[in-house]
Formats: sequence, C-alpha cells, structure tokens
Amino acid sequence: MKKIIVPIDFSEYSEYALETAAKLAKKYNAELLALHMLEMSDIILSASDGLQNQKTAFFFKLAEQKFENFLNKPYLNDIKVTPIVKHFKVFSEVNDVAEKHEADLIVMGSHGTSGVMEFFVGSNTERVVRNSDVPVLVVKNNVSQINFDVVTFACDFSEDSIEPYKKAINIFEKSGSKVYLVYVNLPNDRFRSSLEIEKRVVDFLIQADGNVDRMEDVNYVSDYTIEDGILNFSNKIGADIIAIPTHGKKGLAHFFEGSVGEDVANHATLPVMTFKI
Repeated sequence: MKKIIVPIDFSEYSEYALETAAKLAKKYNAELLALHMLEMSDIILSASDGLQNQKTAFFFKLAEQKFENFLNKPYLNDIKVTPIVKHFKVFSEVNDVAEKHEADLIVMGSHGTSGVMEFFVGSNTERVVRNSDVPVLVVKNNVSQINFDVVTFACDFSEDSIEPYKKAINIFEKSGSKVYLVYVNLPNDRFRSSLEIEKRVVDFLIQADGNVDRMEDVNYVSDYTIEDGILNFSNKIGADIIAIPTHGKKGLAHFFEGSVGEDVANHATLPVMTFKI
C-alpha cells in the first residue's frame, strides 16, 4: 500500500478518517493524499471568464489556508502528506484522482444515514463507494488501532465476487489478519439448502484459490436480511472490520435494488471496507 486518499470536508468525521489513514500510512510507509472537493456553484461557473477566474482563485486560496490549519496535527508528523484541491463533479472526481495518482485505498469518514432520507439524500460516503474502483475504508469514529486482527468478508460466493475476494485476502493476510468468510441465507426466494451453499462455496474457492483450504473459515448464517446477517455475525465473532464487495449500482437500479455494500457501510458501527465488483 503506497498511496492513501482521504477526502476532507473539515468535519469531525473527516478527521476520524484522516487519523485512521495516518495510522495506516505509518504501518505501510504510505503517502497520504488529502483531498478537498471544492464544489463551485453554477453561478460562479457561468460567470464571465475574468470574474470566474477571480472567484475560483479566491475560493482555492481559502481552501488552501483551511487545509494548512486542518493538517497541522501531531499524528501526521513523519508522514508525507500532499494536499489536493479539486472543484465540481465532487463524487465522481474522487475516483478520478485515485486513478490519476494510482492510489491503493480511499479512507472516508461517515456519520451514516438511516430511514427515508437515505433514499432521497444519501451520503457523500455512499456516493464515493458507488463510484470508486479502488477499495474504500469507511469509518464512523476514531479507530483506536488498525491491526484489524479479525475480519468478516461477506459475499454470495458468486463469480463476480472472486476478484474482490482476492483483493481483500491480499490486503488483510499480509498484515496477519484472520479472515472469516460468511454467507447469509435468507427465508425467501434466495434460500439455499446447506448442500447447495457448500457446492457454491467449493466452486468459488477452487476458482479463486485453486484449492478448498479455506473451507474451515467459511460460515453460513441465516437471517431476515443480508445486512442483519453480516452485522450479527461480525458482532458474534468480535470482528474489527467488515469487508464486502459492492456493485456500485447507480440511478434507478440503485434506487429499487439497493446495494448491500452501501447499506452495511452506512449502518455498521465497525469500519467497513468495500471492494468494487
């Protein structure tokens, strides 16, 4: 892990993310890219060229000054920190910046959302998760330690989940984490018998690992929703983090079908790392 992006909006949640990213940067000797998305209003962008340039320069200068104060933290000592200020197209540009700088991870702070409002408003973190092609670590509070000794990796053991699984195993097992794989069985049309699940898991592991050595780490749980099954299982085993693939659905597909990865990232109190399918 060489580069970590931290989107900053100067809130307490982005400071949680910054401190978590700093701990990761020290552990992996990585560079931090502190990213502030300066969303310019349509009024400024539609102004004449001269006026637009003046106003843009003014707001960039303010952001740079605020950055300097915000990044003046003792826990950032001895870490290479590069401030980046971008404007407009806020949520898609985070992934653009990640691609441009070949970042390995995005760390986001989030207060989460719940109820009806998340369908109409959502959260900045949710939108970043949806657009990001690199893993996103979502934190809700200050993470006291980032060893992540116990990891829940939740998936449906479909072919689509193979690459996210490989990325997760590569990240966590390098740091000595114990990764528990979990499949949530539901009492509806998605219900599968134990034999059906086991065959699905065997096929998955053979494709992903070339063997079934990890079968002893696979757990099947039953619950009323996939999200509840993941959260309840993680609490049971004392997980330090939840890792989960996400389709990053957009538009009407997201509105009607939702995304388990986004839901878990929104509602879990544990740190959640999402991997784009």
